[in-house]
Amino acid sequence: MAALLPDDLVELGQVQDAQGLQGGIKVRPFSPDPVALLAIKSVWLSLRPHLALDAAGEKSANSVFSPQEYSVKQAKNHSGLVVLHLEGITDRDAALALKGGRILARRSDFPQPEKDAYYWVDLIACKVINLQGEELGEVMEVTDNAAHPILSVGPKAILIPFVPEIIKKVDLSSRTIELDWQADW
Repeated sequence: MAALLPDDLVELGQVQDAQGLQGGIKVRPFSPDPVALLAIKSVWLSLRPHLALDAAGEKSANSVFSPQEYSVKQAKNHSGLVVLHLEGITDRDAALALKGGRILARRSDFPQPEKDAYYWVDLIACKVINLQGEELGEVMEVTDNAAHPILSVGPKAILIPFVPEIIKKVDLSSRTIELDWQADW
């Protein structure tokens, strides 16, 4: 019987290489500010390209590639990457075997964000409503274009800068984002 994975796993980065001789791994974070990746105490590491879904549509661990949980002994920034030392990965060869693996963590383990700061994953599926009360769609994706984050709002894939001049209110409890943006822009 396959073990069920936590239902709030979020992919935070990908293993790029080994770091040193003691089993450290270099992780390319998917966020320009990897606060969660640096703070969490355990991660799941998967060599599988995507999480499998069982027949009921639940995330499940059903193969030799299923994510394995590791305790994080140390995490630090290093040249735009995050170097993780995981319990049980003790030498360079073991770290190299993880190259290409995906690092996941429970959303519930993320540190509390600062006031008026948001984890991008929390913005996904929020309804976007302009000041005129028109619903523009739901947030499909959040990306970074180096200057600022961009919301991709469906169903028409409207690209909206996530900046204070445009974003007027984010209410995660009601899953809504109010903004100064016209439906025909």
